[in-house]
Amino acid sequence: MVQHKEPTLYEKQLVALGRVLQTLREEENVDVLVDTTLGYLQEEFDYSLIWLGLYDRMEHRLFGKGGVTPTGDTSFLKQRFVLSPGDLLEQVVIQQRPVGIPNLKDELRAGDWRKAAQKFNIQGTLLFPIRYRDRCFGVAILGSNLWGISPRAEEKARLSMILGGLGAALFQIEADWQRQQTKHPHEPLLSLLERLRSLPNLTQRLEAVVEETHRFLGPSRTNIYWFERERRYFWRRVGNRAKASGFTDTYQPSGITVQEVSGFYQALAGDQLVSIGEAHSSLKGDNTSRLMQQIKARSLLAAPILFQNELLGFLAVEGTDPRIWADEEKNYIRGAAQLIALTAPLEEMEESIQQIRLDQALTSEVSRAIHSDDDWKETLQNCAHQLCDRLKAERFLVLLYDSDQRKFDICFQSQPANRRPIPSPLRLFNDVDWQMLERSTEAIGVENLDEDLKLMAWRDIFLELGIKSFIVCSTSIGHALEGLLVVCHETTRSWSRSEYELIRVVSQQVGLIMHQWQLQRQTEQQQKIHQAIQWSLATVRQANQLENLETTAVQHMGQILQVPFAALVMWSPGRPMGRIVTPVAGNEQFTIRTDLQIPVQQDVFIQWVLQTEGVLTCSVDDVNAETRQWLSAPSLGQMLAVALRTAPDHEVTGIVILGDYRDRIWSERHISALETLIGQLAWFRRHLVLTDLLRSQRERLERVNWYKNGRLEELHRSLGQGMRRMNEMVNHEGGISTAQSQQVLRQLGDSVNGMTQLLREEQWRLRAYQETAPLASLLKRALERIDQLIKQRQLWSQVHNNEGNLTIGGDIGKMELVLHELLLSACYRCQTGGRVDLWCRAVESRWLELSITDNGTIEPRLILDLQNARTRDLLAPSTLDQPPGLHLAICQMLMQQMGGELNFYKLDDGRILSRLLLPLSTSTLPAKNSPNPGSTTELI
Repeated sequence: MVQHKEPTLYEKQLVALGRVLQTLREEENVDVLVDTTLGYLQEEFDYSLIWLGLYDRMEHRLFGKGGVTPTGDTSFLKQRFVLSPGDLLEQVVIQQRPVGIPNLKDELRAGDWRKAAQKFNIQGTLLFPIRYRDRCFGVAILGSNLWGISPRAEEKARLSMILGGLGAALFQIEADWQRQQTKHPHEPLLSLLERLRSLPNLTQRLEAVVEETHRFLGPSRTNIYWFERERRYFWRRVGNRAKASGFTDTYQPSGITVQEVSGFYQALAGDQLVSIGEAHSSLKGDNTSRLMQQIKARSLLAAPILFQNELLGFLAVEGTDPRIWADEEKNYIRGAAQLIALTAPLEEMEESIQQIRLDQALTSEVSRAIHSDDDWKETLQNCAHQLCDRLKAERFLVLLYDSDQRKFDICFQSQPANRRPIPSPLRLFNDVDWQMLERSTEAIGVENLDEDLKLMAWRDIFLELGIKSFIVCSTSIGHALEGLLVVCHETTRSWSRSEYELIRVVSQQVGLIMHQWQLQRQTEQQQKIHQAIQWSLATVRQANQLENLETTAVQHMGQILQVPFAALVMWSPGRPMGRIVTPVAGNEQFTIRTDLQIPVQQDVFIQWVLQTEGVLTCSVDDVNAETRQWLSAPSLGQMLAVALRTAPDHEVTGIVILGDYRDRIWSERHISALETLIGQLAWFRRHLVLTDLLRSQRERLERVNWYKNGRLEELHRSLGQGMRRMNEMVNHEGGISTAQSQQVLRQLGDSVNGMTQLLREEQWRLRAYQETAPLASLLKRALERIDQLIKQRQLWSQVHNNEGNLTIGGDIGKMELVLHELLLSACYRCQTGGRVDLWCRAVESRWLELSITDNGTIEPRLILDLQNARTRDLLAPSTLDQPPGLHLAICQMLMQQMGGELNFYKLDDGRILSRLLLPLSTSTLPAKNSPNPGSTTELI
């Protein structure tokens, strides 16, 4: 006979959870769903306060649905709570993540719930969102009389399941309701299309669109804004009332400029629908704020009016209250905007035809001048004058691409007499911009240099000369890039389709005379190489790290000599092995391995280069087989190699190798340029190596000095205590007993013997010893050392959560000095009567988090420098160059080297936090404070 088995607690929880989840799946009444959830939370969880509130998106607030309080008073739980920026409830609603609060009574962001917590004596609280997918439907609050509660993993899982099931049920109820309320945008659009056919002019058509849109969507305002291209601003052309509110309420002749709402303009120009509503925006936060301030609205739905990729304006529906825009509403307004785009060009057709005729006359005149005038500069001058008059621009540039030097030379430019010319050459574009120019079949426009990310290489020099917008086109469309025609404007503006076409036609005509510039370029070749060397040297000088210097230098050498292979073989003086440094090769036929170690003294080719004065010119066939194992580029033929020498008595630290195909002939100007760059590279590299060496030595000696000074201070304190005890015993009436004298002498001997190890093993470099010590004794010694200072400054100190049974592992002596330095700094920061607290907490069973908080004052710059460390510039002033910043930085570095962490923060309440992360010992007590000589590591 089978005996009945009593169900376990876990089984009962599963049964209760399953029963409630089934109810949530099947029930369609919101009140029943809420009551079921509250009942489950009350029965299954031991919380003094349980509250559930549903989220009202339109009003941005939570309205209470009831719950449980310790006193039984539930009137407060039925209130409505308006969400304000910064509130905890709004944070949970927006981020849709649970938030735990150690003490709700002290939480300033809790609003009315803080008062309720004080009334009901609620401390530890959990705020849990009721969500489904990306939608938040409410918040559940679970509070306890205990401080800092943290639910177990299974409790969190059950809470997530039950509240997630409630969110899914609420989502389904809302979805069913929305399906019943769904609008059908095709009906008003078809009606609107029929009306537009019978209206005679554009104004009446726009008014009809506004009227139908306002009727269908029911916003506060419906407007059509038109875009003024040259001055780049929007003006309200048609609205649903004679005088609509918004930025047209007051007289504003300039309208709303693109500069004020650049993100909004970029979205419209990219054919994107802009939707701003309840806790949602398709724009970035700063763009949304500025736009809504301009139109004085809290919700917006705007669709661009685009014709042939030109932005004519936008159709906007604006609301004075937050609103969630439905997909049907978005589809309707996009369709209405497209109807406007189809009808708008009819009114401007005659004007466009006339402008096309004028542009054709202009291009014909330019073409005749190019073919009939022998003076090509005068031809370009006439072309520049006519084109700038037509486009109302200030500058006209013709650029020629130098394939040898990889840059753009300005072969002709025209600007007003009171404007500075643009310096030549212009910087080369990045790969993305280069491909865009080479593949484009039309001109490319930049409307605002401050915001546009295209053609960034010219941005700085153009902005310096006052250029805000420009249009550029290749002179060889459909072929490799040979030259560019650029027209610049000193104000931000948009470019029309006809202007793009005009620039394209003129640029192809100008391209016919570009070849004449090639002859003159050959006579200036030597000067250009000199300019390239100066530019490369300036770039190399800016490198402040050795690897960056080496990579940059070898890259510039390859570019100046126009070679596909460039590499450095570097080694440290006295080291037998060298390493290879080479930039990323674009040609796989000139790629070599960079992970190989090269025996410098045994390699015949390297020794050949070291014995050669100047540049060694050779072929790859002259290199022996051992060298070709690492110098293994398949297509490598001719080579230039030179050693990095600075002075006859200086050590050589590397060689430079440049290579090309077998048919390459090296010119004298190439070899001369290489010698100049090699000499500069050798000195720059020597400078960086010495700087890094001296810096590391200085930091090491600073740490040694700080450590020894701390040990001497401790020795001085210990000897002083011993001497005071001896004097007290001498002056005592009974005299000194043998036991007392031996005890004092033993303590003095221990203090002196502790310095033996320091003098023997840590003269110039610190070493890390593996020791263990109880946390309690470590804290006790640290507080004893600052006890006199605390009394002098009348400070209040306390150790919180002292887990005295823990054992610290590592170099206890250095950790104790670090802790003493932190306590000392905290005491000196505090004013008389201040407070210093120590907080202890075990982390992940391997670490101890020891935090020191004080209410003193600290220089804000010191916190930033401690978080970011020293800069590479040794001459730049820093708070870490002198105490207390220097001592704290040394402590921070020592803790990192010993495997721990030390960080500094300024808390929201103004206190300074020094957070130590110390490793816990894997062994148990008793601890021994004597170092193990066989278990030490060197601290660099």
